[in-house]
Amino acid sequence: MKIRSAKVIVTCPGRNLVTLKIETDEGVYGIGDATLNGREKAVVAYLEDHVIPTLIGKDPQRIEDTWQYLYRGAYWRRGPVTMTAIAAVDVALWDIKAKMANMPLYQLLGGKSREKVMVYGHATGLDIESCLEEVQKHVDLGYKAVRVQCGIPGVPTTYGVAKEAGKPYEPADSALPAEHVWSTEKYLNHVPKLFAAVREQFGDDLHILHDAHHRLTPIQAARLGKEVEPYHLFWLEDCTPAEHQASYETIRQHTTTPLAIGEVFSSLHDCQELIQKQLIDYIRATITHAGGITNVRRIADFAALYHVKTGFHGATDLSPVCMGAALHFDTWVPNFGIQEHMPHTAETDAVFPHAYEFKDGFFTPGEVPGHGVDIDEKLAAKYPYKPAYLPVNRLEDGTLWNW
Repeated sequence: MKIRSAKVIVTCPGRNLVTLKIETDEGVYGIGDATLNGREKAVVAYLEDHVIPTLIGKDPQRIEDTWQYLYRGAYWRRGPVTMTAIAAVDVALWDIKAKMANMPLYQLLGGKSREKVMVYGHATGLDIESCLEEVQKHVDLGYKAVRVQCGIPGVPTTYGVAKEAGKPYEPADSALPAEHVWSTEKYLNHVPKLFAAVREQFGDDLHILHDAHHRLTPIQAARLGKEVEPYHLFWLEDCTPAEHQASYETIRQHTTTPLAIGEVFSSLHDCQELIQKQLIDYIRATITHAGGITNVRRIADFAALYHVKTGFHGATDLSPVCMGAALHFDTWVPNFGIQEHMPHTAETDAVFPHAYEFKDGFFTPGEVPGHGVDIDEKLAAKYPYKPAYLPVNRLEDGTLWNW
């Protein structure tokens, strides 16, 4: 068996999504997600100009060798563009292998470690009251875990909160990024009140998560983690950037609030110290951005040695292909923690028919061979690419800050 062809499919059924389709000379094909939010065309070029030509004629069953070829064989390693491209190839090849074996992907990985996968949804509001209403909607749908974000008084635009109810908060269809204003002081003074309100209304059984989105310094994150300890967060996510991994030692010394990070990581090297020193509790590296199933399995196995669980990113800046692959991985991985879930648009679900299902706060990946997600290419062609960017963040004095 040989790889006969490979092509990149770009579609925008609500937001831009990039898919790699690899077909063998025996007619079996697999697909992988190659979406990199706001930099989609960089991955498209990397795949079309530098990766696809090297795949033609190769044996699709040699997944590990292909991964090493694309990673170690290239002088310029790592980085989000490279690792997203490698991930797309890797997931497509695992899809092919599982289809050839006539097995759902989780069986090929080693079988079930659990019967269902707990996910968390997103509840946001312009203020605490409207956020609580969204939490109630998620509870009514059966969610056992909810990420909560609310507007901050005096801050015109807050991460995770749309300016209008029912609208997405990012990205904007625009030729240039929007610029948002941020105040860490106002955020730190207000956001603990949100967690107090959630606990008062919903009790202690609901899992509460929160994303600080890299906005805090280590000592500010330590303050927040300490102040919210009475509300028993499931995790505090991305509280400070982790380019300097040792900065999490400061946070860890001051709080027992569980810490999660990693959706922007592309390899084990980005989180090795965080895991090895047990400075985090959940690793959020995604299959799409961290080199595919082959590489994320290495990260998860390493994390398991240090009592760190998985908590994969699963926002709508990843396609259903990533969600399908992640759910199979979640079903297998022994040190599973939780899976993020943001519902895709009806248009996206139509372009990517899938076998996974949601019920009462949990997902099952389905039993069809492969990762269970396909692409309707004719329908995808009806949604052309639209330029869209994540915002840029500035402090109130104009200083550029972390988005």
